[in-house]
Amino acid sequence: MEEQRRYSEKEKTSRERGLLYRWQGYSCTVNPEKVLLPRPVCHAALGISHGVLLTEDGLVYSFGDLYWRHSSRSQALSPVLEGFVGGQRVLRVSAGSFHCAAITDDGVVHAWGENANGQCGVSDLSLVPSPTPVSIVDDETVPPERVWILDVACGAQHTLALSGKHEVWAWGTGCQLGLVTNVFPVQRAQKVEHLSGRYVLQIACGGFHSLALVRSLPPLKSSRQSSETCGQCRQPLYTVIDKDDHVIISNNHYCPLGVELTDEKQGQRSNQGSPALMAKTELSGPDQQVFTGLFEDFCPGQKALDGSCRDDAAKKETFHQEPAPVSVTDSSAALPKNLKRTKTKSSPYPDEQALKDYLRRMSDQSLSENFEAVPTEGSRPPSRQTSLKDRCRVDQHDKPMFPALAPLTIRDVTNLSDVAPVATQNRAVSCQDSLTGANKSASLSDVRIEDTDGLGRRRSLPGLLSKGSPLFVRQGFPKKVGASTLTTSGVSKTENLFPSLYTEVWSWGRGQDGQLGHGDSLPRLQPLCIKSLSNKEIVKVVAGSNHTLALTAQCQVYSWGSNKLGQLGHMDSSTVPHLVKVSEGIRVWDVAAGQTHTLLLADGDCIQPILYYSGKQVQEGQDSHASTCTQTPTLLPFCMNLGYVSSVFAGGLNCLALADQNAMGFISTLHELASAERKLYCTLSRVKSQILRPLLSCLGQTSMQLFQTVAGCFSRLCHLTGQHAISLNSFLQNSRDVKTLTILKKADIFLDTYKEYSVPLGNFLVMGGFQALVKPAQECFGKKLELAQKLLELKEKDASPSDLLLKLLYMPLQHLCDYGRVLLKMTACFDVSSVEYRRLQDGCLQYEVLAHLVSKQRKDAEATHSFWKNFSGKSLESLRKPSRRLVCESGNKDLTLQNSGRFSVNTFILFNDTLVHAQFSSHFIYPLATLWIEPVSDENGKWLRAINQAVDHVLGLGQNGQVISPSGSQRAEPPVSRTATYTFTKEGRLKEATYNGRWLSGKPHGKGTLKWADGRVYCGTFKHGLEDGFGDYMMPNKTLNKFDRYKGHWKEGKMHGFGTYWYATGEVYEGSFQDHQRHGHGMMSSGRLASPSSSSVFVGHWLNDKKAGYGIYDDITKGEKYMGMWLEDQRQGSGVVVTQFGLYYEGAFSNNRMTGVGLLLCEDDTAFEGEFSEDWLLNGKGVMRMPNGDSFEGIFVGEWGSELKVVGTFLKPSLYETETEVNQVGRYAVPAEQKWRAVFEECWSRLGCEFPGQGENDRAWENIAVILTSSRRKQTDSPQMLSRSQCKLLESLEVIPQHRGSVSAQAYDIIRRYLIKACDTPLHPLGWLLETLVTVYRMTYVGVGSNRRLLQQAVEEIQSYLRRIFQLVRFLFPGLPEEGGFIPESSEGAGSDSLSDSSQSDSTQQGWIVSSSSLLLPILLPRLYHPLFTLYSLEREREEELYWDCIVRLNRQPDLSLLTFLGVPQKFWPVSVSILGKEKEVLPSTKDACFATAVETLQQISTAFIPADKLQVIQLTFEDVTQEVQTMLGQDFLWSMDDLFPVFLYVVVRAQIRNLGSEVSLIDDLMEPALQHGELGLMFTTLKACYYQIQHENTTCF
Repeated sequence: MEEQRRYSEKEKTSRERGLLYRWQGYSCTVNPEKVLLPRPVCHAALGISHGVLLTEDGLVYSFGDLYWRHSSRSQALSPVLEGFVGGQRVLRVSAGSFHCAAITDDGVVHAWGENANGQCGVSDLSLVPSPTPVSIVDDETVPPERVWILDVACGAQHTLALSGKHEVWAWGTGCQLGLVTNVFPVQRAQKVEHLSGRYVLQIACGGFHSLALVRSLPPLKSSRQSSETCGQCRQPLYTVIDKDDHVIISNNHYCPLGVELTDEKQGQRSNQGSPALMAKTELSGPDQQVFTGLFEDFCPGQKALDGSCRDDAAKKETFHQEPAPVSVTDSSAALPKNLKRTKTKSSPYPDEQALKDYLRRMSDQSLSENFEAVPTEGSRPPSRQTSLKDRCRVDQHDKPMFPALAPLTIRDVTNLSDVAPVATQNRAVSCQDSLTGANKSASLSDVRIEDTDGLGRRRSLPGLLSKGSPLFVRQGFPKKVGASTLTTSGVSKTENLFPSLYTEVWSWGRGQDGQLGHGDSLPRLQPLCIKSLSNKEIVKVVAGSNHTLALTAQCQVYSWGSNKLGQLGHMDSSTVPHLVKVSEGIRVWDVAAGQTHTLLLADGDCIQPILYYSGKQVQEGQDSHASTCTQTPTLLPFCMNLGYVSSVFAGGLNCLALADQNAMGFISTLHELASAERKLYCTLSRVKSQILRPLLSCLGQTSMQLFQTVAGCFSRLCHLTGQHAISLNSFLQNSRDVKTLTILKKADIFLDTYKEYSVPLGNFLVMGGFQALVKPAQECFGKKLELAQKLLELKEKDASPSDLLLKLLYMPLQHLCDYGRVLLKMTACFDVSSVEYRRLQDGCLQYEVLAHLVSKQRKDAEATHSFWKNFSGKSLESLRKPSRRLVCESGNKDLTLQNSGRFSVNTFILFNDTLVHAQFSSHFIYPLATLWIEPVSDENGKWLRAINQAVDHVLGLGQNGQVISPSGSQRAEPPVSRTATYTFTKEGRLKEATYNGRWLSGKPHGKGTLKWADGRVYCGTFKHGLEDGFGDYMMPNKTLNKFDRYKGHWKEGKMHGFGTYWYATGEVYEGSFQDHQRHGHGMMSSGRLASPSSSSVFVGHWLNDKKAGYGIYDDITKGEKYMGMWLEDQRQGSGVVVTQFGLYYEGAFSNNRMTGVGLLLCEDDTAFEGEFSEDWLLNGKGVMRMPNGDSFEGIFVGEWGSELKVVGTFLKPSLYETETEVNQVGRYAVPAEQKWRAVFEECWSRLGCEFPGQGENDRAWENIAVILTSSRRKQTDSPQMLSRSQCKLLESLEVIPQHRGSVSAQAYDIIRRYLIKACDTPLHPLGWLLETLVTVYRMTYVGVGSNRRLLQQAVEEIQSYLRRIFQLVRFLFPGLPEEGGFIPESSEGAGSDSLSDSSQSDSTQQGWIVSSSSLLLPILLPRLYHPLFTLYSLEREREEELYWDCIVRLNRQPDLSLLTFLGVPQKFWPVSVSILGKEKEVLPSTKDACFATAVETLQQISTAFIPADKLQVIQLTFEDVTQEVQTMLGQDFLWSMDDLFPVFLYVVVRAQIRNLGSEVSLIDDLMEPALQHGELGLMFTTLKACYYQIQHENTTCF
């Protein structure tokens, strides 16, 4: 029943929203027709005679004249459902004159309809009957990538698309494409290069013209040279106007070049030239020289604070127009360092990298990726694709609250605010607002008119200046500019969170009716900025067939183009934007343009929106040549019957309105909020421009500083309000999910902005600023301030001027109550238990609390102002400060001084930062930050509480770093560092928590213990009031009645760094944390009991508390181990699974399942390679190979280990066929270089490098010294003291090995010894790295991982370790040669045996060949030997059995019999042997006596770990054999292989080495390359041959 009720409510709600109405014209007889669809409509678009509708479930319907459909229903009176391939969900739709387009949720454009001009992007079809994907590929990337599309717009013969990178792509026919081509039609989407590098917000298409709304940004400093003339008309881009005391440089250049268009046919070339370099010239042109901060319009700059502001308005205007200095350097000098580095080489020719760098500099390609890596201001040469995305993203870190210590016990304990305060003082901003005194010149004839708006033509892209530009013609000019330097501020942090109000409109295409807005009727082949719309805050552009509309954030509409039927909303046609005149109080917030009409959606006197229409009247039976029209916007009388309209659409002669019924009052509340916000922004904008700006030039210096601060904060609040109003429009037209409501989702930004405004406004009130404003205001606006009364909409006329100004500036703060009221009203629309209800309640509470706080701040400011106004003591006037507030004074709260004189008069005044004791003409000041209170009686409790509260407040300000130092005498400050115990009582995360430990300036700082009332305990170090450093944290788990425990490092109150977390469930995590989450490398042991009885173990990389990247998961319960890639806690990507039953699988994983192609091997060598759909579930094509060579090839279905259904072919190899191909293990596994990247990245990070190999060598050694020193100090304080040898080792490692230039043999030995010590110390970064690698390696290849199939991967992983560690070593020791480099032996080190002989070169020149194996394998391999050798043993198990059987049989024979059997010549048979110093004759029965010394030596091969040591054992064995033979045959004897092999074979047999095959394989895989072809290599080859010979010996005779 409950589900049915919810379903019925959902259906009812769907019927009340998304209602679509259709009509034509504006007469009183028009009755809108309701368009009926099964689901609510969320978006629509109209063409000339057709339309497309998008429902909220992503379906698309078409109606009207659909002549491109191959069916009898081409004329669809009712909407017809369109089919999309794959059933994708559609997000956006658009309609051209006779074609349509849609965007699916995979970012692909689908088009259909008329395609005669290529507007559908499909080849060889004139009509496209159904939605067809359009291929949009970026060929500039390598490899080419598919472009993700966000929006699409359609015209008559062309289509535009907006990509995810906010670039514009176009296809179709005509100059409206904006492409550098003259071949039409363009059937393959191409990028509009002229807009590359700009952040395009919106696109729109008219009949034969195009528009783009671009976000403008502050200009970046540039060092690239630019052209000085326009690429089209060859006119100067810069103009210089020399005046008496300054020079004005303008870049306000309009290109007058136009091309007369002719009718174009498919495949015909147009008359346009081929300006191939036009885009580059345009983009490399200069930008504006003046830019004022986005929000800092009114904030005082340094000139204002120094009292050197301009004297009059004329000087202000001149100052505003002067360009800022721009430093110009060579373009190559600005390249990042990593691009200019080249390797030293002997060839005189440039290498490939140098060629690429040269071509990159010469071309106009993007260097944005490199610039993002080196974001040094002024060093980024911008290009046409320089990334202009706002990077000013400010993360809000919540900080815990530490209330003040209890009064009367200890002081200086500050409240740590949960919200980081936003500073409002000391901002480096320009002295003048961007709109102050701006001259609105609209001249289009003289391009030498200076840029009166102060903003250049291309604010959307950084400007470029060359050394030949007119800016540098006059030598004295830079000095003049430097005398009045302006500072530019970056984009605010809200620019990425809210819609941008700093926009430009660009247009291109045909302009015969002036629809481009450039002041003429010429066409534009490339996008050109409409200068007259700069600074108009355009938020939306729409285009009709031959006219264009632009909507501003202040609810105004600009129109231009054809006005034959009054569609512009005014009387005359216009080639430049003109304001559409609507009634006062009407605020337009959505617009639509049809073929000959305009539709406006606006706010009226009530909450419900209203509709206005201007243009052609459409009536049935009316002659088309005698059409009537309205030239001014006319109210549509039926609009109130439609409901709450949220969007309007127009096309052809039709109009559409998307409306909602007021379901439960929710829709009306949303419209009420949006309407109020739009109205507030319009009012604030008028106050800013009409009130604040004129007053800035009329105040004195003291009031000017305070008022500028107020005005600057007012400007920021106004801007935020405008952004919020636009976001509410989008909210009404889209999802309407309350959880995404901006005032809830980004409440912190709103609260901070209102707080920022409230504080300086109160300061201005305290200093009597409103009274000082009265006279200047009356001079500007008249004695009664009629303008202020009009803005306030006050009915009473008797308010004083100061009260009017006060109400006017406090008016925005009253809007906080409106927020709380509307949010509370919305809660009635949701269930009490819903998430939306809780969010709304929380938001309502936040705004109500802030409203109460703001009201209290105003009352405090008014009380303080009244106190100073009525206080008679002139001596205290110096204490009057803007931020100082009165708390109480002895006049209204009695307080007497003990033991005072009979006639003494004492006055006590308590401010929020000081306590003042006035006595006669003198006064004493006691700063509250250093004040202790000792009560002597209870009769002054009010004063005591007031002082304690004031002290708490002052100590709370201490966390911001603001030191209060009032003038006057003050007692000595108490120590800022102390040990104390305090129980926190205020709200926050520390409520009722008790802290015992060290304090610094009112914050826990140092070692301490923090205990909460709910049982949580933290014992460790603090820093500035937050857990920071090493600590032990325990948290009770009430469900399991156990504790969660974390022991590790903290940073800024969060788990950050390495630590161990014991969960109450029995799980244990040991690894890296970041922001309270498992992040980085770590190991998680899961199970009911703690390790080693865990049911599963995971070791690998974590990302935001989830497994991500490479990792090992050992499921002990199931007996399986997974080694591969992870994503979001699921197996995803390549991986390997081994089981305890011998199964081995490698292949692809998706969503935690074996999915895709893989290889499955059994213990008996049965192999299957094919497709899987689930774990161990075969499903698809594959090949199964049997151990005997038989195979199945076909389709397999079923689970491995149970029944398998096979449809295929059975193959039986013939006797003469060669052996079948063995399955190559490891093809589908993760490459060794991709394993454990996080471990190596952590090591690089500890060395101070962001990326491997990129960093400073000196900094790395400093980090090592700091780590070792701090670790040694921590270990000294710990209960487990370090031994003396360990301390000596750490001290020796702190000394940086000194070497310069190339490494000598002696230095090489020092490096080798240092590495041995460093790797033996886990505190050293290299030691930690080695210890971690050993752990993960053993986790991988021990237990279930001891599978012989993993041998090759284990070997490759070790080799990968060596390469990556060697990279670290070479970074620490830059003089060390590369892999395979040679170090000659110095004369003084010729006799040194410190280096292994195995690493010496066999060349005539003595020395050492440097390799990762020779340097690092002796350190690494002994720690990994056991799991690795186990894998070798398992891999060679069958061979080893055969070998050992032969060894056992052969060793039963006496020496002479064995020598005879092995074919050893008799001359090598010993006649006698020495046993315990006695010579004994070798008899036929003698056993284990011949070559006994060599046998014992060879047996030591099993005790050596690294290949070099094993080879040395083999070499010693050969020397022992040779020595014994030379004793019998003379010292001149030389071996031949025919003689040596049988003798050495005898020694190998008698040595009886178990797993000799594994030893041989290990040496063969890990032997240094330099030794493979030398003498040791020959000896090893002999041993290998002996091993294979023993396996093939016929021992049946024994």
